[in-house]
Amino acid sequence: MTPHNASDDSRWSDLERPPLNATALRRGLVREGSLWSEVELVQRTGSTNSDLVARAAAGKAGEGAVLVAEEQTAGRGRLDRQWTAPARSGLFFSVLLNPAEVPVARWGWLPLLTGVAVATGLSRAAGVDTALKWPNDLLVTVGGEERKAGGILAERAGDDGVVIGVGINVSLRAEELPVPQAGSLVLAGAVGTDRDPLLRAVLRSLEEWYLRWRAAGGDPVASELQETYAAGCATLGRVVRAELPGDRAIVGEAVAVDGDGRLVIATEKGVQEPVGAGDIVHVRPA
Repeated sequence: MTPHNASDDSRWSDLERPPLNATALRRGLVREGSLWSEVELVQRTGSTNSDLVARAAAGKAGEGAVLVAEEQTAGRGRLDRQWTAPARSGLFFSVLLNPAEVPVARWGWLPLLTGVAVATGLSRAAGVDTALKWPNDLLVTVGGEERKAGGILAERAGDDGVVIGVGINVSLRAEELPVPQAGSLVLAGAVGTDRDPLLRAVLRSLEEWYLRWRAAGGDPVASELQETYAAGCATLGRVVRAELPGDRAIVGEAVAVDGDGRLVIATEKGVQEPVGAGDIVHVRPA
């Protein structure tokens, strides 16, 4: 296996993990009428999100810019958690969106929209069942257990932009898992793990969902986003513990995702409490 810090000259030393084809990706995604305006592939960077946010701030990237890395050395998940993986073992990319037609109050749906798009694209291209853990984790089943195989991070970019970062474990092997609760598409029995068609499928799905949502003014009902997210959300119907800011926690059944994209938790006291931010833990049955 290629060492984690291998030089660019050894990109083909792990034949099971060939490099992405930047030319083919641009040819398949950047076309007249497409949302995607440019696709850049880099061998290694700290964080595609940080890079794209900086480019947007400097006026060097517009809506539809896609930045893909073969390896991230300082990738970030929610709550500033670190996301690392061997080079070319997954898909690590960020996109810049400018949903000017959508009220800012509805921009909170973008991570959930991305989750729906990623799950849909991977199901089509990889032939693996996926589910979503609120708000932005991608789950697969490995050995009968739910495992996290991907995550989504949204960051504001200036006054009118949002950068969405996506990390997906594709060919990560069991001995490479960062934690036992992690998974990958290959461990979930995916029929296809070629990253080029996987990335194209995910970005086309994201384009489809984003344009539908934007055309509806961000309305989650009119765009069918709220219904679709709920249908694929593994958190709903489960007993969960929401760990909230200020060392507060709520335990109860996750019963809905409301019109603002918040998770609604029914507590033992009979109160339905919406949660817009926090860490959600699926509580295992006793």
